[in-house]
Amino acid sequence: MSGALGTGRVLGDYGKLVFDPPFVALSPSGVAIRTRLKGLTPEDDKVLRLVGAHLGSLASKDLKQRCAEGLEHSTDTWARRKRDLTGESSSRWAGSITKATHDQWALSRRAQLAHIQGLQTGIKTIEHRLSLPVGEKGTKRVPGGYRTRQEWFAKTRRLHLLEDRLAAKQADREAGRVRVVRGGKKLARRRHHLEAAQLTAEQWRQRWETERWFLAADGESGKRFGNETIRVTPDGEVSIKLPAPLTHLANARNGRYVFTARVQFHHQPGR
Repeated sequence: MSGALGTGRVLGDYGKLVFDPPFVALSPSGVAIRTRLKGLTPEDDKVLRLVGAHLGSLASKDLKQRCAEGLEHSTDTWARRKRDLTGESSSRWAGSITKATHDQWALSRRAQLAHIQGLQTGIKTIEHRLSLPVGEKGTKRVPGGYRTRQEWFAKTRRLHLLEDRLAAKQADREAGRVRVVRGGKKLARRRHHLEAAQLTAEQWRQRWETERWFLAADGESGKRFGNETIRVTPDGEVSIKLPAPLTHLANARNGRYVFTARVQFHHQPGR
């Protein structure tokens, strides 16, 4: 809850307490509460897997197209991508997918910039230490020279490596290229180290496909129970709007599927 707050400070030799003018502390803009679908029936499980896999496939195609556009992206290309997806899902699913794609691309751009800045800092530090005599001591704020000639030589090679990486990353950024893996790079790399990850090829494949599913939607202002795509009633009933190719699985009106499983949210007011 928003409220007026004030801060106090002691002034003068006599310890007089003076209060600054009050200011308003803004309340949180929103909260996220997690829950789980428990007690899924075989049919519920089947529908979740089919919808998640179908929308995940569309999300992968859309992300590939967005990455190919690079800096040429515009509201027109965004609208065109959404129209292409609408025929294979619905207008709202297409909106959720394209928004998630846009957010993922933007996040990758921010991470790319942070990586470039990290490389620049590393290069600057190494160059500074290489410019100092071997064994020169540093201070609390500025590092000194390298301890031995062997370390100095190794760092010259490290410097060339970082400069090559920086040049490649800067070229990617100027061209609008980002490196994105739906499902995560960490899990993708585990495919080549199954024994170390304690996974079989089948287990890895199942986890990989699950991580690439898509089943998410933002709430809409003025819509009952969340939005038109995913609805959660006060008594925990969950229903989703099925994509166009899967409407034959509907068990409710207007191409919706109502899950037998229920959800329960545990709210903690004031926290």
